[in-house]
Amino acid sequence: MTQNANYPLTLTDSARAVFHRIVQVGQATRPMLSSELDFSKPTMSAAITELSNLGLVQPTGTTQGATGRTATLYGLGQEVGYVIGVDAGVTQVRAIAQTLDGTILAEVEKSLPPAGRLTRDTGKAVQEVLQQLRQSDSTANRPLRAISLAVPVIVSENHPELASGLEEIKASIGDIEGVEIVLENNVNCAAIAELDFGAAKGRQSFAFLQIGVNIGLGLIHEGRLFRGANGAAGEVTRLPFPWGKNVRPQPRGLENYISSLSLMDRVREDWKDARPAPENARELFQLAEEGSKAALRHVQKHAHDIGLVAASAVGICDPGLIVLGGGVGQNKLLVPIVEEVVADLAWPTEVITTELPVSGTVLGASQLAMRRAVRMLTGNEHLPHSN
Repeated sequence: MTQNANYPLTLTDSARAVFHRIVQVGQATRPMLSSELDFSKPTMSAAITELSNLGLVQPTGTTQGATGRTATLYGLGQEVGYVIGVDAGVTQVRAIAQTLDGTILAEVEKSLPPAGRLTRDTGKAVQEVLQQLRQSDSTANRPLRAISLAVPVIVSENHPELASGLEEIKASIGDIEGVEIVLENNVNCAAIAELDFGAAKGRQSFAFLQIGVNIGLGLIHEGRLFRGANGAAGEVTRLPFPWGKNVRPQPRGLENYISSLSLMDRVREDWKDARPAPENARELFQLAEEGSKAALRHVQKHAHDIGLVAASAVGICDPGLIVLGGGVGQNKLLVPIVEEVVADLAWPTEVITTELPVSGTVLGASQLAMRRAVRMLTGNEHLPHSN
């Protein structure tokens, strides 16, 4: 992580409060800010002047109030800069550039050869998307403040050996002067996105359960991401599986069984329908929705298996809410069976599907980058649900 020695800026408490509020709402007038922050007109005027002189806020337009008076709207200035969030997945790399108030400046995606893990191709793709975004017309003349990468591995300061392939990704970014670099597990990033924008917005505790090619669990506790002692909280892939009198649990055995690839292997081996077997999980769920008994049987069995994973999470951390996500997990057909299994084996717990099926992980990564950028500028993150 790199930080410019000129930051954080020395701001008065009133200027810092005004800046944080504009980050949250996007733009506002002086009367609006005075009312919300309970500042006098002189205090507000001094704060706006202080921030304007630093290029942190600037006029963005005007608005007419109820009395007919015109007031100037203030938004973030060019000197605040922007951040980049990257979802460095195993099949594609997705990235967005955003201002600190959440305005998207540019976004880019790059597909990868199927690998199932981080590779040199992933690092190369990350390097390319970062270069594209930094050279975009929309980011020109804006300082880059932070980059956050969501990666499908454990991010641990205590045990870096747990993160296979992460060094390749770090090398692809390099050391950019004045830019904070944040690395976080991809499922944790998806959980943050659900907290800030998605189905769990406003909830203080919940679990985000990703089910797809890979599986994972992101935990939010008291409005904050719970990472555990080694940054590995929620690693359900490490749950011992299978159990039995004459069976020995295998490393990542649960993920190998629950993954969409294994699901489709089982479907092809035991497909009892006149129609050809589906090629992938998306086709399987589509056939189930259309009434195929063969497809529905496999979907229901898989939902039961997912329910067993969810029940384990409930028994361990009692999240109160489970948000299902991932290529398979986002299917609403799973919900009633998962809820039933959880209630039977643990206790009744609300289960819903994600509202951010595609963009969640990269949005969560960008949120982390924005929080780091605000901290870099002011010394205090002070964003909703800060982590």
